[in-house]
Amino acid sequence: MKAHRPPSRPRPRRIGALAVAASALVLATAAPALAHTEVSASDSRALANNVTLTFESEAEDEGAGFTEIRTVLPKGIDPGDVKLKQAPKGWKLKPTDDGYSVGGPALAPGENAEHSVAVRQLPDATSLASKTVDTYEGGKVSRWIEVARAGEPEPEDPAPLLKLEDGKEPSKTAASDGGSAWPAVGIIIGVCLFALAGGFVLFQQRRGSGGSDTE
Repeated sequence: MKAHRPPSRPRPRRIGALAVAASALVLATAAPALAHTEVSASDSRALANNVTLTFESEAEDEGAGFTEIRTVLPKGIDPGDVKLKQAPKGWKLKPTDDGYSVGGPALAPGENAEHSVAVRQLPDATSLASKTVDTYEGGKVSRWIEVARAGEPEPEDPAPLLKLEDGKEPSKTAASDGGSAWPAVGIIIGVCLFALAGGFVLFQQRRGSGGSDTE
């Protein structure tokens, strides 16, 4: 009489690996690409005075460093009302007809370019889009000049966008809205999938320990 063999069970290690892969896939597909240039403000109220705007341009070229960042100022900010506060060593600010450029010796390849400017007063607006053009050593140029519009998908090359408050109440330092709630949703879904997979592994282990190989 042949011994009765319990049905095969999925291996716990394989299940765990599948759970990790599923979580990674969810996170990768849920989070949209972030803007390659972001802006933050020391005071995000409309009409605020003496505000510091900080721009960070993310390096894309691993073989060449930044040499210049050109910014088109939003309507309501005059180039003459902008002064450089902080920039990479040796970089200078030059006013232009519609904004300013800041540049100098090439940064190391892969190094982000961060600079801050002091603005006399912010305009009366709900948001400020600052179109930027990044130049790398060797002449490569990246343009972040597309303005996001309400109700439409985020553009491929978005300009850094700073949301403003109505100016009645002081606010904490605000940052550009380069993404959405999707990254957080992806993380939550990934954690739930991983927890479910772990519970399934535990269930299978307990089920296996209670089985019998006889009869």
